[in-house]
Amino acid sequence: MTALSFGLVLTGVLLNAGAQLLLKAGTNAVGHFEFTGANLVPVGWRLASEPHIVGGIACYVISVVVWILALSRTEVSIAYPMLSIGYVVNALAAWWLFGEAVTPVRLLGIGVIILGVFIVARS
Repeated sequence: MTALSFGLVLTGVLLNAGAQLLLKAGTNAVGHFEFTGANLVPVGWRLASEPHIVGGIACYVISVVVWILALSRTEVSIAYPMLSIGYVVNALAAWWLFGEAVTPVRLLGIGVIILGVFIVARS
């Protein structure tokens, strides 16, 4: 994998992870909600107009473009497992930003993911 290919893959992964974090921040701002026929439009509007959610969707759109560029330069069997880096980024960022728990079992899982990504990247 070339440096450009790796950079595109990593950028796509980070944009995707950022999108998840922005969506979570947006749902935190909106609060708990139920989709029912009566509140479909009001809740849908609140979600569609929440800046974090709009930013998250924008990150997804950009990540798709970056991902297509990455796939044009990298084998999908190498690029796709790299998406697992997003799990690591999101777990740590959710702990830092939202106070979510990162238990020893989760840390072990993160270690396994890092090892797996390293092995795939070296193949």
